[in-house]
Amino acid sequence: MKKLARSAASMVADARSRIEEVEIQDLIAAMDDPGVVIVDIRDVRERQRSGFIPGSVHAPRGMVEFWVDPESPYFKDVFGEDKRFVFHCASGWRSALTVATLQDMGFDAAHLREGFSEWVKQGGPVEMPEPKS
Repeated sequence: MKKLARSAASMVADARSRIEEVEIQDLIAAMDDPGVVIVDIRDVRERQRSGFIPGSVHAPRGMVEFWVDPESPYFKDVFGEDKRFVFHCASGWRSALTVATLQDMGFDAAHLREGFSEWVKQGGPVEMPEPKS
């Protein structure tokens, strides 16, 4: 087996050491705050299968850097708003790496430390997508 210079786990640990991590109960308390935008970076199939945090914006992980960059042809207006952005994935690994990258770009964001799976376990509200016709 090929040995990598860095493991994914070490990259996540490094990211977590330098970004803001939000606890589930704190994000539940902030859900109605119009100054907070919750961003779900999970794959669309994960959202369809497991549901999503009500009011969250979906931004696929592979496009996030382009969607937040005002100079990118893929820029999304929501990311130009003066708000607090909290990103999440299923377990907190992908969102930690994403937020560290965004921070390197100069985009201020935080991430949900334990992710959507733990959100569900702790009773966070979940909305299911409309069934396809």
